[in-house]
Amino acid sequence: MVKTAKSIKVSPKKVALYNLKAEKIKDIILPATFFDAKINDNLIAQAIKIYLHNQRAAHAVAKHRGEIAGTTKKMYSQKGTGQARHSTAKAPQFVGGGSANGPRGNQKTPMRLSQKLRQSALKSVLSKFAKDKSIIVIDKLSTIEPKTKSASVFIGKLEKEIESLANSRKIGIITSRHFDSVKRAFGNIPDIKLISVKSLNSYDLSRQNYLIFTAAALKQLSK
Repeated sequence: MVKTAKSIKVSPKKVALYNLKAEKIKDIILPATFFDAKINDNLIAQAIKIYLHNQRAAHAVAKHRGEIAGTTKKMYSQKGTGQARHSTAKAPQFVGGGSANGPRGNQKTPMRLSQKLRQSALKSVLSKFAKDKSIIVIDKLSTIEPKTKSASVFIGKLEKEIESLANSRKIGIITSRHFDSVKRAFGNIPDIKLISVKSLNSYDLSRQNYLIFTAAALKQLSK
């Protein structure tokens, strides 16, 4: 018998929950809203392009005539010379004068992506990680000792347990908010990016090979 679309059940995405001893506690189910969404690569690329565009600064600035150093004396007398009337050598028509319509550093036009599309792009990225089984969850990560050595030992133990994590070049750690202990522990480890749930974006996530969520961050994301 051919199954209809309604009769097909999609198995929920499960990930392992670990403690600070790198011991697996149990499997937990990821919220389908964020981790089992339709993956749209074109939308992800568009979100990244807009994000990078808005990060760029307009550096080109041309001086106007009032910003040019020098005398404000007229080039020559107003009348009697038979030549055109001019003011100072700072005028735009003279070499070394100010620019008439040059860039002022505000020529960048921001690009916009609607909130709905931004969320869809974010869900697509998270769903790709879930599909590739590149997500784990850590319980009570904020209680880690605020030392780089403690974080390195912890990551080393996880890499022994999870081969895909050991092969990952870049790891993103998503927390519910800023924690000094987490910052001091992981801040000096190369290729580890600390990200808050409130600042999640497609660009930062797409640069990672593996994601480590705290249990609190995953709960906050679900809400």
